[in-house]
Amino acid sequence: MEVAVLGAGNGGCAVAFDWAQHGHNVRLFATAEYPGEVAAIAERGEIVSTGELSGAAPISYAGHDAGRTVSGADLIMVVGPAYATEGFALAAAPHLTPEQAIVVCPTSCLGSFAFRRAAGLSRDDDRYLIGETSTLPYAVRMSGPATIHVFVKLRAGLWVAATPRSGTDRLRTMLGEVYPGIGAAGSVLATTLQNGNPVIHPAVTLCNAALIERTGGDFNFYEDGITPAVGRLMQAVDSERMAIAAALGQTIASDPAIGVMQGYMIEENYDTGYPRPPASAASGPKANSTIATSPRTSATPWCCSPSWLGRLAYPPPRWMR
Repeated sequence: MEVAVLGAGNGGCAVAFDWAQHGHNVRLFATAEYPGEVAAIAERGEIVSTGELSGAAPISYAGHDAGRTVSGADLIMVVGPAYATEGFALAAAPHLTPEQAIVVCPTSCLGSFAFRRAAGLSRDDDRYLIGETSTLPYAVRMSGPATIHVFVKLRAGLWVAATPRSGTDRLRTMLGEVYPGIGAAGSVLATTLQNGNPVIHPAVTLCNAALIERTGGDFNFYEDGITPAVGRLMQAVDSERMAIAAALGQTIASDPAIGVMQGYMIEENYDTGYPRPPASAASGPKANSTIATSPRTSATPWCCSPSWLGRLAYPPPRWMR
Protein backbone atom coordinates (compact mmCIF):
# COMPACT_ATOMS: atom_id res chain seq x y z
CA MET A 1 0.00 0.00 0.00
CA GLU A 2 1.13 3.56 -0.70
CA VAL A 3 1.07 5.50 2.57
CA ALA A 4 1.52 9.25 2.98
CA VAL A 5 2.29 10.63 6.43
CA LEU A 6 1.73 14.35 6.97
CA GLY A 7 3.76 15.44 9.99
CA ALA A 8 7.34 14.56 10.89
CA GLY A 9 7.32 15.06 14.65
CA ASN A 10 7.40 12.34 17.29
CA GLY A 11 4.11 10.75 16.26
CA GLY A 12 4.55 11.20 12.52
CA CYS A 13 7.93 9.51 12.55
CA ALA A 14 6.53 6.63 14.62
CA VAL A 15 3.62 6.17 12.20
CA ALA A 16 5.98 6.32 9.21
CA PHE A 17 8.39 3.82 10.78
CA ASP A 18 5.67 1.35 11.76
CA TRP A 19 3.90 1.31 8.39
CA ALA A 20 7.23 1.05 6.54
CA GLN A 21 8.34 -1.79 8.81
CA HIS A 22 5.10 -3.58 7.88
CA GLY A 23 6.18 -3.49 4.25
CA HIS A 24 4.34 -0.45 2.91
CA ASN A 25 5.86 2.28 0.76
CA VAL A 26 5.88 5.38 2.96
CA ARG A 27 6.36 9.03 2.05
CA LEU A 28 6.76 11.66 4.77
CA PHE A 29 5.83 15.36 4.57
CA ALA A 30 6.65 18.27 6.87
CA THR A 31 5.87 21.93 6.40
CA ALA A 32 8.81 24.19 5.61
CA GLU A 33 8.73 25.64 9.13
CA TYR A 34 10.04 22.31 10.45
CA PRO A 35 12.97 21.30 8.23
CA GLY A 36 15.13 19.43 10.73
CA GLU A 37 13.72 15.93 10.97
CA VAL A 38 12.83 15.39 7.32
CA ALA A 39 16.28 16.54 6.23
CA ALA A 40 17.94 13.90 8.43
CA ILE A 41 15.47 11.22 7.29
CA ALA A 42 15.96 12.13 3.62
CA GLU A 43 19.73 11.92 4.04
CA ARG A 44 19.58 8.48 5.66
CA GLY A 45 16.64 7.18 3.65
CA GLU A 46 15.22 5.53 6.75
CA ILE A 47 13.97 5.96 10.29
CA VAL A 48 15.61 4.01 13.11
CA SER A 49 13.62 3.02 16.20
CA THR A 50 14.61 1.72 19.61
CA GLY A 51 12.39 0.55 22.43
CA GLU A 52 9.22 -1.48 21.94
CA LEU A 53 9.60 -1.06 18.18
CA SER A 54 13.15 -1.58 16.97
CA GLY A 55 15.07 -1.67 13.74
CA ALA A 56 15.36 0.49 10.64
CA ALA A 57 12.59 1.11 8.14
CA PRO A 58 13.01 2.66 4.66
CA ILE A 59 11.24 5.93 3.86
CA SER A 60 10.93 6.46 0.11
CA TYR A 61 10.53 10.24 0.35
CA ALA A 62 10.93 12.79 3.14
CA GLY A 63 10.53 16.47 2.40
CA HIS A 64 8.31 19.50 1.93
CA ASP A 65 6.60 18.61 -1.35
CA ALA A 66 2.97 17.86 -0.44
CA GLY A 67 2.12 16.83 -3.98
CA ARG A 68 4.88 14.25 -4.17
CA THR A 69 3.83 12.90 -0.77
CA VAL A 70 0.07 12.75 -1.26
CA SER A 71 -0.41 11.97 -4.96
CA GLY A 72 -1.14 8.30 -5.51
CA ALA A 73 -1.38 7.45 -1.82
CA ASP A 74 -3.95 4.87 -0.77
CA LEU A 75 -3.87 6.00 2.86
CA ILE A 76 -3.02 9.47 4.18
CA MET A 77 -2.17 9.69 7.88
CA VAL A 78 -2.36 13.22 9.30
CA VAL A 79 -0.23 13.11 12.43
CA GLY A 80 0.45 16.12 14.63
CA PRO A 81 -0.94 18.39 17.31
CA ALA A 82 -4.48 19.62 16.78
CA TYR A 83 -3.38 23.06 15.62
CA ALA A 84 -1.48 21.50 12.68
CA THR A 85 -4.46 19.70 11.11
CA GLU A 86 -5.75 22.64 9.09
CA GLY A 87 -2.29 23.47 7.71
CA PHE A 88 -1.80 19.90 6.57
CA ALA A 89 -5.24 19.95 4.93
CA LEU A 90 -4.44 23.14 3.02
CA ALA A 91 -1.17 21.64 1.78
CA ALA A 92 -2.79 18.36 0.75
CA ALA A 93 -6.05 19.69 -0.72
CA PRO A 94 -4.90 20.26 -4.33
CA HIS A 95 -3.65 16.68 -4.55
CA LEU A 96 -6.51 14.72 -2.96
CA THR A 97 -8.61 12.26 -4.94
CA PRO A 98 -11.84 10.53 -3.83
CA GLU A 99 -10.43 7.00 -3.70
CA GLN A 100 -7.96 7.93 -0.95
CA ALA A 101 -8.60 7.30 2.75
CA ILE A 102 -7.54 10.04 5.18
CA VAL A 103 -7.08 9.57 8.93
CA VAL A 104 -6.37 12.34 11.44
CA CYS A 105 -4.25 10.63 14.09
CA PRO A 106 -5.02 11.60 16.76
CA THR A 107 -8.10 13.74 17.01
CA SER A 108 -8.68 15.96 19.98
CA CYS A 109 -11.28 18.30 18.55
CA LEU A 110 -13.20 16.67 15.71
CA GLY A 111 -10.07 16.56 13.59
CA SER A 112 -11.88 14.93 10.67
CA PHE A 113 -14.24 17.93 10.46
CA ALA A 114 -11.33 20.37 10.76
CA PHE A 115 -9.52 18.64 7.90
CA ARG A 116 -12.63 18.63 5.71
CA ARG A 117 -13.30 22.32 6.28
CA ALA A 118 -9.72 23.42 5.65
CA ALA A 119 -9.49 21.27 2.51
CA GLY A 120 -12.66 22.86 1.17
CA LEU A 121 -14.69 19.65 1.38
CA SER A 122 -18.31 19.68 2.51
CA ARG A 123 -19.37 17.42 5.37
CA ASP A 124 -21.96 16.05 2.95
CA ASP A 125 -19.37 15.16 0.29
CA ASP A 126 -19.23 11.41 0.84
CA ARG A 127 -16.79 10.89 -2.04
CA TYR A 128 -14.01 11.58 0.45
CA LEU A 129 -13.50 9.19 3.36
CA ILE A 130 -11.97 11.11 6.26
CA GLY A 131 -11.68 9.66 9.73
CA GLU A 132 -9.92 10.11 13.04
CA THR A 133 -8.41 7.99 15.78
CA SER A 134 -9.14 8.52 19.45
CA THR A 135 -5.45 8.82 20.33
CA LEU A 136 -1.93 8.43 18.98
CA PRO A 137 -1.06 4.70 19.04
CA TYR A 138 2.39 5.31 20.58
CA ALA A 139 4.22 6.91 23.45
CA VAL A 140 7.28 8.08 21.51
CA ARG A 141 10.00 10.70 21.42
CA MET A 142 12.64 11.65 18.89
CA SER A 143 15.96 10.48 20.35
CA GLY A 144 18.31 11.72 17.62
CA PRO A 145 18.43 12.59 13.93
CA ALA A 146 16.06 10.22 12.08
CA THR A 147 15.79 8.18 15.28
CA ILE A 148 12.87 7.55 17.62
CA HIS A 149 12.38 5.72 20.90
CA VAL A 150 9.00 4.02 21.31
CA PHE A 151 8.06 3.54 24.96
CA VAL A 152 4.68 1.92 24.24
CA LYS A 153 2.69 0.87 21.19
CA LEU A 154 -0.98 0.43 21.98
CA ARG A 155 -2.51 -3.02 21.73
CA ALA A 156 -5.95 -1.86 22.89
CA GLY A 157 -7.78 1.31 23.88
CA LEU A 158 -7.68 2.75 20.34
CA TRP A 159 -10.72 3.56 18.20
CA VAL A 160 -11.42 5.00 14.77
CA ALA A 161 -14.49 6.68 13.31
CA ALA A 162 -15.13 8.06 9.84
CA THR A 163 -17.10 10.71 8.04
CA PRO A 164 -19.28 9.51 6.48
CA ARG A 165 -19.99 7.05 9.28
CA SER A 166 -20.55 4.26 6.76
CA GLY A 167 -16.80 4.29 6.07
CA THR A 168 -15.74 3.43 9.62
CA ASP A 169 -15.44 -0.31 8.97
CA ARG A 170 -13.29 0.31 5.89
CA LEU A 171 -10.90 2.46 7.91
CA ARG A 172 -10.79 -0.06 10.74
CA THR A 173 -9.87 -2.78 8.26
CA MET A 174 -7.15 -0.67 6.64
CA LEU A 175 -5.61 0.33 9.98
CA GLY A 176 -6.03 -3.11 11.51
CA GLU A 177 -2.96 -4.54 9.79
CA VAL A 178 -0.67 -2.24 11.78
CA TYR A 179 -3.00 -1.67 14.76
CA PRO A 180 -4.75 -5.04 15.23
CA GLY A 181 -6.45 -3.96 18.46
CA ILE A 182 -8.21 -0.95 16.94
CA GLY A 183 -11.97 -0.77 17.39
CA ALA A 184 -14.77 0.99 15.53
CA ALA A 185 -16.25 3.95 17.42
CA GLY A 186 -19.88 4.86 16.98
CA SER A 187 -19.13 8.35 15.69
CA VAL A 188 -16.48 11.05 15.62
CA LEU A 189 -18.10 12.48 18.76
CA ALA A 190 -16.97 9.31 20.53
CA THR A 191 -13.39 9.47 19.23
CA THR A 192 -13.09 13.16 20.13
CA LEU A 193 -14.54 12.77 23.62
CA GLN A 194 -12.50 9.64 24.34
CA ASN A 195 -9.25 11.50 23.66
CA GLY A 196 -7.37 11.99 26.92
CA ASN A 197 -5.33 15.07 25.99
CA PRO A 198 -7.78 17.61 27.49
CA VAL A 199 -7.84 15.63 30.73
CA ILE A 200 -4.11 15.09 31.24
CA HIS A 201 -1.85 17.53 29.46
CA PRO A 202 -3.22 20.99 30.33
CA ALA A 203 -3.63 20.06 34.01
CA VAL A 204 -0.16 18.53 34.42
CA THR A 205 1.60 21.25 32.42
CA LEU A 206 -0.06 24.19 34.15
CA CYS A 207 0.35 22.70 37.64
CA ASN A 208 4.05 22.11 36.91
CA ALA A 209 4.76 25.42 35.17
CA ALA A 210 7.31 26.50 37.78
CA LEU A 211 9.10 23.15 37.67
CA ILE A 212 9.29 23.26 33.86
CA GLU A 213 10.78 26.74 33.94
CA ARG A 214 13.20 25.91 36.76
CA THR A 215 14.49 22.62 35.31
CA GLY A 216 14.04 23.18 31.60
CA GLY A 217 11.65 20.23 31.61
CA ASP A 218 14.21 17.83 33.06
CA PHE A 219 11.71 15.54 34.76
CA ASN A 220 9.42 12.71 33.68
CA PHE A 221 6.14 14.33 32.69
CA TYR A 222 3.83 11.65 34.04
CA GLU A 223 5.78 9.93 36.79
CA ASP A 224 7.09 13.13 38.39
CA GLY A 225 4.48 15.65 37.28
CA ILE A 226 1.34 13.99 38.67
CA THR A 227 0.68 14.22 42.41
CA PRO A 228 -2.57 13.70 44.35
CA ALA A 229 -3.49 17.39 43.92
CA VAL A 230 -2.89 17.26 40.16
CA GLY A 231 -4.84 14.01 40.07
CA ARG A 232 -7.84 15.68 41.73
CA LEU A 233 -7.88 18.37 39.04
CA MET A 234 -7.65 15.74 36.31
CA GLN A 235 -10.50 13.78 37.91
CA ALA A 236 -12.70 16.89 38.00
CA VAL A 237 -12.06 17.56 34.30
CA ASP A 238 -12.59 13.90 33.41
CA SER A 239 -15.90 13.76 35.28
CA GLU A 240 -17.13 16.69 33.23
CA ARG A 241 -15.92 15.06 30.01
CA MET A 242 -17.85 11.87 30.74
CA ALA A 243 -20.97 13.86 31.69
CA ILE A 244 -20.79 15.72 28.38
CA ALA A 245 -20.44 12.44 26.50
CA ALA A 246 -23.49 11.01 28.28
CA ALA A 247 -25.52 14.14 27.46
CA LEU A 248 -24.63 13.64 23.79
CA GLY A 249 -25.55 9.95 23.83
CA GLN A 250 -21.94 8.71 23.75
CA THR A 251 -20.44 6.03 26.00
CA ILE A 252 -16.80 6.58 26.89
CA ALA A 253 -14.46 5.28 29.58
CA SER A 254 -12.65 7.25 32.26
CA ASP A 255 -9.09 8.22 31.45
CA PRO A 256 -7.53 5.86 34.06
CA ALA A 257 -9.62 2.98 32.72
CA ILE A 258 -8.33 3.68 29.23
CA GLY A 259 -4.77 4.04 30.58
CA VAL A 260 -4.90 0.53 32.03
CA MET A 261 -6.39 -0.84 28.81
CA GLN A 262 -3.64 0.82 26.74
CA GLY A 263 -0.83 -0.44 28.95
CA TYR A 264 0.23 2.94 30.30
CA MET A 265 -1.00 2.22 33.83
CA ILE A 266 -1.52 -0.67 36.20
CA GLU A 267 -3.70 1.21 38.74
CA GLU A 268 -7.05 2.65 37.70
CA ASN A 269 -6.95 5.95 39.58
CA TYR A 270 -5.96 9.57 39.02
CA ASP A 271 -3.12 10.11 41.49
CA THR A 272 -0.93 7.01 41.79
CA GLY A 273 -1.90 5.34 38.51
CA TYR A 274 0.05 7.70 36.29
CA PRO A 275 3.26 7.98 38.37
CA ARG A 276 3.53 4.17 38.72
CA PRO A 277 3.52 2.82 35.16
CA PRO A 278 4.25 -0.78 34.25
CA ALA A 279 7.89 -1.66 33.67
CA SER A 280 7.44 -1.49 29.89
CA ALA A 281 6.37 2.16 30.11
CA ALA A 282 8.74 3.24 32.90
CA SER A 283 11.04 6.25 32.47
CA GLY A 284 8.58 7.70 30.02
CA PRO A 285 8.68 10.98 28.11
CA LYS A 286 10.25 14.03 29.68
CA ALA A 287 8.41 17.31 30.02
CA ASN A 288 9.00 19.91 27.34
CA SER A 289 11.83 22.34 27.91
CA THR A 290 9.68 25.49 28.11
CA ILE A 291 6.04 26.38 28.52
CA ALA A 292 6.10 28.35 25.26
CA THR A 293 7.35 25.45 23.15
CA SER A 294 5.28 22.74 24.79
CA PRO A 295 2.73 21.18 22.44
CA ARG A 296 0.87 20.20 25.58
CA THR A 297 0.04 23.85 26.26
CA SER A 298 0.18 25.33 22.77
CA ALA A 299 -2.50 22.84 21.73
CA THR A 300 -4.68 23.65 24.74
CA PRO A 301 -7.16 25.91 22.85
CA TRP A 302 -7.70 23.08 20.37
CA CYS A 303 -8.01 20.50 23.17
CA CYS A 304 -11.01 22.28 24.62
CA SER A 305 -13.63 20.70 22.37
CA PRO A 306 -15.21 18.91 25.38
CA SER A 307 -15.71 22.35 26.92
CA TRP A 308 -17.59 23.82 23.98
CA LEU A 309 -19.48 20.58 23.42
CA GLY A 310 -20.36 20.95 27.09
CA ARG A 311 -22.56 23.90 26.23
CA LEU A 312 -25.06 21.26 25.17
CA ALA A 313 -24.94 19.62 28.60
CA TYR A 314 -26.35 20.63 31.95
CA PRO A 315 -24.85 21.62 34.26
CA PRO A 316 -22.21 23.31 32.06
CA PRO A 317 -18.57 22.35 32.67
CA ARG A 318 -16.84 24.30 35.41
CA TRP A 319 -13.28 23.00 35.58
CA MET A 320 -12.78 22.82 31.82
CA ARG A 321 -13.65 26.49 31.46
